[in-house]
Amino acid sequence: MTPDVLARSVIAVPPVARHADLRWNIDANHRIIQHLESGGVTTLLYGGNAALAHVSLQEYPALLTMLADAAGPDTVVVPSIGPSFGQSMDQVEIVRDYPFPTVMLLPSRDAITPVGLASGIQRIVDQLGKPIVLYLKDEGVVDVVTIQKLVNDGLISWIKYAIVRRDTANDRFLQWIIQAVGPASVVSGMGEQPTIVHLRDFGLAGFTSGCVCVAPKLSQRMLTALRARDYTTAEKLREQFAPLETLRDTINPVRVLHAAVRLAGIAETGPIVPFWSGVTESDDAVICGAAIELRRLNDET
Repeated sequence: MTPDVLARSVIAVPPVARHADLRWNIDANHRIIQHLESGGVTTLLYGGNAALAHVSLQEYPALLTMLADAAGPDTVVVPSIGPSFGQSMDQVEIVRDYPFPTVMLLPSRDAITPVGLASGIQRIVDQLGKPIVLYLKDEGVVDVVTIQKLVNDGLISWIKYAIVRRDTANDRFLQWIIQAVGPASVVSGMGEQPTIVHLRDFGLAGFTSGCVCVAPKLSQRMLTALRARDYTTAEKLREQFAPLETLRDTINPVRVLHAAVRLAGIAETGPIVPFWSGVTESDDAVICGAAIELRRLNDET
């Protein structure tokens, strides 16, 4: 995945739909992908919003087949592996038989060391035969020297940077990463809200989004505006995503998006996988209003 690929489309991070008995809902997942593609989105990353950390090895091949079959010929799909080393290696045995350009390693909740992470990534890449996506969600998990070595050794396809800061513009760790490896393979990984600062001030290649699943045309317009350095237009578009993004921040990003896709009338997402749970009825009503309004704005674009 070249910098041009990273920059040409918002990188959607969709939920995955299931039936009541937790089987994959093939039709609903097709609907989500078709909605994204109708808005011009051509890159799909299945990771945290899809709750792939809880996917069993038994159901993993059916997920990969469904995603490969559902995407259009011009759409790039990137599934995830992990987060544990053992799970990653088992999944690599399966995913390497599919035509995906790379996979993303989900961030581990366990205590890990930079040296140990680098060793694990080397083994994963050796087994997969392709560089992988590094997902940075917490500072302290891996240092810049290790990141630079991973990139220089050809083990990293691109980096999803999703470390939340109170002040997005004041991020020394991101600055150090850019100084070490450059911005062309680093993507803003937290939706529309920090994206203007990340692309304008840090020069990142593109951005990932969950709310793009509700409003793909609006999100693509924002990316186009940022590439044209039309920051006034980009800011107006960012504000339209703010109500739903605020709910994701205050309730839970994954659970709110799972509900929002359903409530906006895009697809019936069904139950979220255990150990997760759906949003409450009171939250459902609030999310419904924000999701419907965002889709209305998208459809009027």
